[in-house]
Amino acid sequence: MIVMSCARENKVTGLKLVLTGLLLAAASVLFPVHAKESSSSTVALTDLPVQGQQTYALILRGGPFEFEKDGVVFGNRERLLPNHKRGYYREYTVKTPGSRNRGQRRIVCGGVPRTPDTCYYTADHYASFRKILP
Repeated sequence: MIVMSCARENKVTGLKLVLTGLLLAAASVLFPVHAKESSSSTVALTDLPVQGQQTYALILRGGPFEFEKDGVVFGNRERLLPNHKRGYYREYTVKTPGSRNRGQRRIVCGGVPRTPDTCYYTADHYASFRKILP
């Protein structure tokens, strides 16, 4: 009798764990977490590295850009930027002195390429963003 009772308790406990996991998974899909902008997530254009200021000026002029991938669509897969339709954001390389490749620094702009609605700076390859205040 005790053995049957323990087996039944294990099944109930297992079922509870499975249901809890399913509820948590459903909640993460129904209520995704998005980054919220705050005053600490901004940076003045004049406070960007010189290379960032140069890239920003190139964006407004429409180029020419040194790197082939500059101006390509940024997918926002990290979902750290406000949600928009695919194609809204474009990314641009901010040169890193001494780097042999594109490095980690980027500016990502949303809207029309030459007159973007807003631009963001990342120094850590999309792990975090700061809104650029022109």
